[in-house]
Amino acid sequence: MLELQTVNSVFERMSSKGEETVVLWYTAGAWKPITSKQMYGRVRAMVEQLKKWGIEPGDRIAMVSENRWEWAVADFAILGMGAVDVPLYQTLTPEQMAFMLNNAGAKIIIVSTRDQYDKVVAAGSLPELQRVIVMDSGDFPNADSFAEIMKRAPELEEADAAFDAMVKETKPEDLATIIYTSGTTGDPKGVMLTHGNLASNLRFSTDGLDVRKGDTSISFLPLSHVTARHLDYALYALGAVLAYCPKFDNLAKAMKDVRPTVFLAVPRVYEKIRQSVEHKSTGLKKTILNWAIGRGKANEEIVKRGEVPSGPGWKLANKLVYSKIREAFGGRARVFIAGGAPLGMDTAAWFIHVGIRIFEGYGMTETSPVISRNTYDAYRIGTVGQVVPNMETRMADDGELEVKGPAVFVGYWTNAEATKKEFTDDGWFKTGDIGKIEDGFLSITDRKKELLKTSGGKFIAPQPIENKLKANTVIGQAALIGDRQKFASVIISPNFEALNSWAKQNGVNAGDHAALVRDPRVQKMYEDLVAKINGSLAPYESIKKVGVVPEEWSVEGGELTPSMKLKRRVITERYKDMIAKFYGGDVH
Repeated sequence: MLELQTVNSVFERMSSKGEETVVLWYTAGAWKPITSKQMYGRVRAMVEQLKKWGIEPGDRIAMVSENRWEWAVADFAILGMGAVDVPLYQTLTPEQMAFMLNNAGAKIIIVSTRDQYDKVVAAGSLPELQRVIVMDSGDFPNADSFAEIMKRAPELEEADAAFDAMVKETKPEDLATIIYTSGTTGDPKGVMLTHGNLASNLRFSTDGLDVRKGDTSISFLPLSHVTARHLDYALYALGAVLAYCPKFDNLAKAMKDVRPTVFLAVPRVYEKIRQSVEHKSTGLKKTILNWAIGRGKANEEIVKRGEVPSGPGWKLANKLVYSKIREAFGGRARVFIAGGAPLGMDTAAWFIHVGIRIFEGYGMTETSPVISRNTYDAYRIGTVGQVVPNMETRMADDGELEVKGPAVFVGYWTNAEATKKEFTDDGWFKTGDIGKIEDGFLSITDRKKELLKTSGGKFIAPQPIENKLKANTVIGQAALIGDRQKFASVIISPNFEALNSWAKQNGVNAGDHAALVRDPRVQKMYEDLVAKINGSLAPYESIKKVGVVPEEWSVEGGELTPSMKLKRRVITERYKDMIAKFYGGDVH
């Protein structure tokens, strides 16, 4: 178990390993190591410069960047000197960035690229902002160079007593970060997390996951998201090596090069890997895949226990199929973790059937983030595991999960009214999720605000149904519709790579996505898939209308949050004409 008092304790552990490699960074066509000493020197150089500019404990410094070593250096420097970092998503518009910078009162923003620098320039009035630091090289008027600040770093790699004492001065109750919610509902709110919030969660969340000194993990999920940042801190503290992958498009190559032993992803990444395997399996390959999955089903309980089956056919199935799927993760991954959104029973079961246990967890930005997690010793598929030992839980009368503990945030930045709404009168945080606990294992059935209530008074939880739909290769995303209506409908955003392949095999020729989804054969194919899912649903959950759209939903398109959750308000507004046709023009 990690004994940490503040996030600065993570930096102290990571930076005390001398010549050991702690970071891998891809540059000039190769993965280059960065040692513990080098990280220490770089953090010192950043702190030295920030102090020269008059930054003091409690001041806010914003960051917007891909996953790269500079992010970690800036983060540890800001926290090490007692300031507060404000991580921002790369997908923000200039207007959204302006709101958050002004709301936080950020004095400095550290950006990675020209695109992010241009957003700051276009953001308009930023009265509190004093400086912009840019990581990339180039001509950036009125900005400071990250590389220039780092020139002093080699001189600062030896331990310095005064610097080390400053790092230790931070207290658990000191504010560490303000993380703005991704805005699935209403305006973004700045979640205030203290050093104690984050450290208390780190202490328990990775216990039981067998993360070891010398493990390697690829950091590719946005570090502006608390889940990715949390695991990076945990891995640094436990002695692992982090390989920073700035672009999701480079992940497949990074997995082959780095061959990680610990892999964290949002469910959509696992879904895409499954879809890719199924999409490439045709003819004899499909027959072999189905046979191997059958072997996996026969050995399901053994895999769930974390043991390697020895039953008939397992070794052959492993050689022909399972080992090839593990190669998609680099071939060495031992620990597979899913977080940020619901994994879905179908996806979890499919991976079990190919010999991979995915440890699903659950949490929120407001809880630093982990509330529960599956572990080696306590694993149950279809649940989000057991609640971490230092968190209390209870269920409200309507099934909403409420929690209390040292990892629960201290409030929303400059928004006491919003803070009050999120807590019960006796001090429990209202998660907004509907859940249940059986035999000590927590299951989350849906978001309270996203439950659909039919005009007949029946409640439908959309996420489990959407996850069933997404198990199909040709479905990228699915959004269930039907609140206050007589029946449920669905809007499907295709996986166009798989759909184009299906179209070619079935003689469907279409010039573009719009023409493709309008083709009657394509529409019937999707309707047949939905009909098959309907067979597993209660009558009141049955989907009566199916709409297929020509867009592949994305974070950049605004339909998904950075953790790949649906932005239902955006989708409902964008496709309101389609929804009106579902219900004869009657849209609430």
